[in-house]
Amino acid sequence: MSLPEPSPRKKLHTRTITCNGFLREDGLWEVEGHLLDTKTYTFENRWRGSIRPGTPIHGMYLRLTTDDQLVVKDCVAVIEFSPFANCESITERYEGLIGKQIKPGWTRVVKNLLAGTKGCTHMTELLGPISTTLFQTMATLKKDIAPERPVSKPFYLNGCHMWAQDGEQVLAFHPEHYTGKKG
Repeated sequence: MSLPEPSPRKKLHTRTITCNGFLREDGLWEVEGHLLDTKTYTFENRWRGSIRPGTPIHGMYLRLTTDDQLVVKDCVAVIEFSPFANCESITERYEGLIGKQIKPGWTRVVKNLLAGTKGCTHMTELLGPISTTLFQTMATLKKDIAPERPVSKPFYLNGCHMWAQDGEQVLAFHPEHYTGKKG
């Protein structure tokens, strides 16, 4: 099912977010995220001059590396395109995520470290899709590609209504972690 037919309109802006997940040869997990903003019209920018249609206004990359326990081992931020001359000066701040663990409260940790003037709005927003891409990357790979690794409670349990520990999905796929009534 798709969206209903829209009212007549004119496209003005496109934001594209791409995230790719990887299992590194050393056993660590990585997600590379890219955020790209473009307009369909020419406009003037004080720092960059005339920005033509399709030319990136924002072009930002973020690579997050974790171990199996979702402890951040590395975080690299790059700003390739921005509307202001000094945007890239904030990228090193994202290294502050190193040593933090993605677990309940992760969003609060990110906001405390990077919200408002302590970070870049666009780069910080990119951490959301990067985190969920990391979960999707690890979900089947931990079971199928790396079966020799010790099996612990999957990180995604209780993260969505379908993965409630007392639900049918957990009973079917992770009965050892099922907390509902059996029988």
